[in-house]
Amino acid sequence: MVFIRSALHALWMLVTVVPWAIIMIVASIWRRGVPMYWMAVTWLSWAMRGLRTLCGVQWRVTGMENLPQGTTAPAILLVKHQSTMETFLMPTLMPHPLAYVFKKELLYVPFFGWAMGRLDMIHIDRSQRAQAFNKVVEQGKRLLAQGIWVIMFPEGTRIPRGQKGHYKSGGTRLAVATGAPVIPVAVSSAKCWPRKAFLKRPGIVDVSIGKPIPSEGREPDELMREVEAWIEAEMRRLDPDAYK
Repeated sequence: MVFIRSALHALWMLVTVVPWAIIMIVASIWRRGVPMYWMAVTWLSWAMRGLRTLCGVQWRVTGMENLPQGTTAPAILLVKHQSTMETFLMPTLMPHPLAYVFKKELLYVPFFGWAMGRLDMIHIDRSQRAQAFNKVVEQGKRLLAQGIWVIMFPEGTRIPRGQKGHYKSGGTRLAVATGAPVIPVAVSSAKCWPRKAFLKRPGIVDVSIGKPIPSEGREPDELMREVEAWIEAEMRRLDPDAYK
């Protein structure tokens, strides 16, 4: 039954992403910026509703009151990365548009990547590290000034349930360079949708949003250690069975 429900969800995403990506590509001829972002969030909402309806995956969010208030209040979200789920879910939860920092190879994914290329996000060439980070800072400052929050996965890739990846300091370096506060986010998505998995199992995924951590006067590595300590401690609270 789990396989059938997962297959139906995969089919749902496929049959909806193709026409919606075409609509976005055509609309981008005369529309840019934030309106295009909310168009993309419409499809993400469909994908998440399908996940809930077809696969029985629910989510429970705590800490929304910790998010900065105000239309131009800056924030850099640093999120635990276990699954594709948080990539799709976070834009549907946040009151501000989000700009992901991602590798440029994703732009070549048919339809999904083509539509992403029409959004105002930060795609980087990982082979050119210094230039890539300079691009992140340059574009990050511009986006944050517009009230667009930057979201990054400090572990860099999806990490198996109950494990911890290497936390890279790119997100905190951007925070220190821009003065924006860091918002740590713990997500127990692998309980229901593990990394690189086709099967999605029914259950409840917890999303816990931490309090803003100021970046002024901080060192990036030291700030990242604080972010890492909070996220990993919160993961053990949210999903204790995975860390026995």
